[in-house]
Amino acid sequence: MHCTFYSTIADIPSSLWNELFDSENPFVQHAFLLALEQSGCVGGNTGWAPRHMLLANDEGPIAVMPLYYKTDSYGEFVFDWGWAEAYSRHGLDYYPKLVTAIPYSPVAGPRLGLAATADPVEVVTALLHAIHQLAEKQSCSGWHLLFAGRRLQNVLVEMKDEGAFLHREAVQFHWFNRDYQSFDDFLASFRSSRRKNLKRERRHVAEAGVTMQRKTGAEISDEEWDGFYQCYMSTYRKRSGHDGYLNRQFFELLRENMAEKLMLVVARQDDKIVASSLFLFDNERLYGRYWGALADISCLHFEACFYQGIEFCIERGLNEFDPGTQGEHKLMRGFAPVKSASYHWIANPQFRTAIAEFLNHEKRGTEQYKQNAESYLPYKKDGL
Repeated sequence: MHCTFYSTIADIPSSLWNELFDSENPFVQHAFLLALEQSGCVGGNTGWAPRHMLLANDEGPIAVMPLYYKTDSYGEFVFDWGWAEAYSRHGLDYYPKLVTAIPYSPVAGPRLGLAATADPVEVVTALLHAIHQLAEKQSCSGWHLLFAGRRLQNVLVEMKDEGAFLHREAVQFHWFNRDYQSFDDFLASFRSSRRKNLKRERRHVAEAGVTMQRKTGAEISDEEWDGFYQCYMSTYRKRSGHDGYLNRQFFELLRENMAEKLMLVVARQDDKIVASSLFLFDNERLYGRYWGALADISCLHFEACFYQGIEFCIERGLNEFDPGTQGEHKLMRGFAPVKSASYHWIANPQFRTAIAEFLNHEKRGTEQYKQNAESYLPYKKDGL
């Protein structure tokens, strides 16, 4: 087997990439990753330089994996700034590093596209050997696999040298569809006080004269698309002082090439768009969201980013809603704590040992946090 690295995903045929991934997950689609590159959100001075991998044997390609050469930790959502500071204090460089992830997207999912006839352990062993060689050649401190899907996690566990991979856990909040037939059916699973609070939040939005619409794919008009981007850009500017990691061209490319995977929530007041949130979805899950607002309206964020998404999942029969990372406020609105996983290969053996000790301590705190978070869920207990 031999591995080739590509500085742009455009050099890997989309049909080959998508066939090997064999997944409906929108974030590993060739079109999504290509949109990031074509729009300039990845590459150049963004801190994300593509090094996508293609593994082949004498019979042809058998695996692909997204890979990036990183010069910082922005847009990853698995925070290792402290590790970089520790390296610096010891006169060592933490950057550059290699990262297998979906830029700016803290969404768990497939990270390895694999031919059905290939042996997963042999393939991952070959890929990691190539990664280690690239890391040595380009003086990278290590390799980081972020928000790994279950399949690749299982392969790493099977591998004999699994101790070389440091396992890190974090907590996100996801909503799960328990065969709800309507939003009222979902609310019926809440304790009375929590149910009243949620209804009150939705009522605040309605009483402000705000109407909500959900649009998918070709239903989204040019006016609504433009309104979404204005909302997104305005909110990002207020929050961080810049227009956001993702630019207008990126969203336009998504609309052009992945419209069937887009759902847009549009909020209007006096016939004017005042807020909007953009989601992606597949046959199993809703993923979100890119959000923005032009007006400060009580509870509108919860309505546009959570409740409209839940209603969409119930209507479509989707099993899960992943609304993004962080946010304990999601708990009382029915989003349960779940663990996400990342794996880290650290080239320096001394730092590998030190980081392993840190992660062992962090895991205990993460488990305690998850258990504590579960106590805040709004659902009835024992049928009451």
